[in-house]
Amino acid sequence: MVSAVDISLQFGERRLLDGVTFHVGPHDRIGLVGSNGSGKSTLLRILLGDVTPDSGTITRARYVTVGYLPQEGTALAGRTLYAEAESVFEDIVHTQQELAQVQDAMSTEPHDTEAFRELLDIFGELQHRLEASDGFRMQSWIEKVLTGLGFRERDFTRKTEEFSGGWQMRISLAKLLLRQPSLLLLDEPTNHLDLDSLEWLEEYLQGYEGAVMLVSHDRRFLDTMTHRTFELSSARLIEYAGNYTFSMSAREERKTHQLAAFRNQQQQIKQTERFIERFRYKATKARQVQSRIKALEKLERVEIEDEENAIRFAFPPAPSSGRVMMEIRNVTKSYGTLTVFERLSLTIDRGDRIAFVGVNGAGKSTLARIIAGVEPFDAGERLPGHNVIVSYFAQHQAEELDPTRDVLQTVDAVATGDIRTRLRSLLGAFLFTGDDVFKMVQILSGGEKSRLALAKMLLMPANLIVLDEPTNHLDMRSKEVLQNALVEFDGSLVVVSHDRDFLDPLVTKVVEFRNGRIRTSLGTVTEYLDARRREQESGAATSGSGAPTTATPASTDRERKRREAQLRQERYEKTQPLQKRLALLEEKIQEEEAAKDALEQQMADPDVYREGDRIREIQSAYRTAGETLQTLYHQWGAVSNELEQIMAHYDAEMTRR
Repeated sequence: MVSAVDISLQFGERRLLDGVTFHVGPHDRIGLVGSNGSGKSTLLRILLGDVTPDSGTITRARYVTVGYLPQEGTALAGRTLYAEAESVFEDIVHTQQELAQVQDAMSTEPHDTEAFRELLDIFGELQHRLEASDGFRMQSWIEKVLTGLGFRERDFTRKTEEFSGGWQMRISLAKLLLRQPSLLLLDEPTNHLDLDSLEWLEEYLQGYEGAVMLVSHDRRFLDTMTHRTFELSSARLIEYAGNYTFSMSAREERKTHQLAAFRNQQQQIKQTERFIERFRYKATKARQVQSRIKALEKLERVEIEDEENAIRFAFPPAPSSGRVMMEIRNVTKSYGTLTVFERLSLTIDRGDRIAFVGVNGAGKSTLARIIAGVEPFDAGERLPGHNVIVSYFAQHQAEELDPTRDVLQTVDAVATGDIRTRLRSLLGAFLFTGDDVFKMVQILSGGEKSRLALAKMLLMPANLIVLDEPTNHLDMRSKEVLQNALVEFDGSLVVVSHDRDFLDPLVTKVVEFRNGRIRTSLGTVTEYLDARRREQESGAATSGSGAPTTATPASTDRERKRREAQLRQERYEKTQPLQKRLALLEEKIQEEEAAKDALEQQMADPDVYREGDRIREIQSAYRTAGETLQTLYHQWGAVSNELEQIMAHYDAEMTRR
């Protein structure tokens, strides 16, 4: 479908891509990985056609379309959210407008004219085009994608400029998914998604008809989504026939073989050089010496990749504290007329390691700031425990750095003890290498400032660390350094993040934010998601504490039969109204379809176009019938799904009995 052959690109003195060759098939799922600055985003833009390589060719099949989601920089304005999403279907909207214009023209044109016959042909062609493009389902498709990415129905009429940068990226992603290009190029698509939207995106992409190439530092997302991995390293591309975890295992094996081959070759080179040196001036060996010299000159040397030194970082020891680190009692927080939460309470004990999860806008970051003491609230109490020292990181912390210092001075100002001798190694872990450590803060990019603020925070003694999306600007290596340090941290931890692979080794509690309330679950984020998925599949109601309801096994055969009878009765009571509603909807659908067919027959009669008012009434009724049918189809689908879920739930319950 798309082929890249011998692609090379150089920026100044730096060779970014060197002889890169690969092929993308129609249904490929490819993860593009590598350290920050290795050229991943540039390679995506080369495939898109925005960047021209110095040499090499990109070959694309004639039918192939390419869609690209950049990391950042999207700014949409001037239209409502729904209108912006609808703009993807410009052809369908244009066809609908043309159809309306043709209908108006036909209503005023005498039917026995050549112009009328031409209009009739155009009308039929436009109708066929609209049906072929599935234009009648456009509205439901737009609503499905927007709600899947976390937008609410009341957002549809908001102007796009009202949305923040993260939501702007979601709008761009929605448009891309609606456009359905042959090849999707996604650069860090998960950065601005919450767990619900992330799970929806995974499910959507797994069923996507085209090919997908994505850059992500979310290892779990890569493992779930991809079956091929392209690694960019030292300007070369290495391909692995598996997901990210497979590629890392294969990479270590390849390096082992590469090192063995390098050592064998070095041994052969030394032996050859000794022979040359020993017999260089001996006439009887001159031919053999010259042969070996030429062999050395032609030898293709085995090169080993630069090894990234393993960096380990330990937080300063956590100061002693009381058993209770922080109490949030009956806190209410509003922004204008929007109440984020009301009378919310949470206790953080010594040793707690908590993940805050939930949809964007549910209040996770707000509560994190309240805990950190940087956000005022309307009512309630924030009660720190004895000798609690809070260290807080969020993306906006980057703006509080001193612009008159350089990178090294910034961390040196807060470092104490032996760690001061290893500051450059620490900065290297956060992607500040070589002369980068002497860059002034004021010229750093937003991502660089965020990484520096995080490194600075890690050097400050604390016993309660609060992190709000700490991994957004980190590559795999930096994330691993931070993750290992947090695993060994002996204080308490609160993390707002959607990165499941990052969170799982760190947390032992999950606090879910939903509808202005919180509920706490013990265990990892994966265990929380598995439990929530089981709840959704079974349709079981959950209590305020978050514990799923479980049925008590029958202790006797009589009790088992009684319970089965009770379940059957419950199933009947719940499904009977839905079945009646489904039957009623099916009757209405048949009636509307018959009415629509009748209107189509009338519109096919040329005589009806003699009466302008009459044809306008018929056309209006036809459009209304189509809209009514769409609503009925949607209602039928919703009721049918609800009925299937209830039946599946009770079937599962009776099977367990």
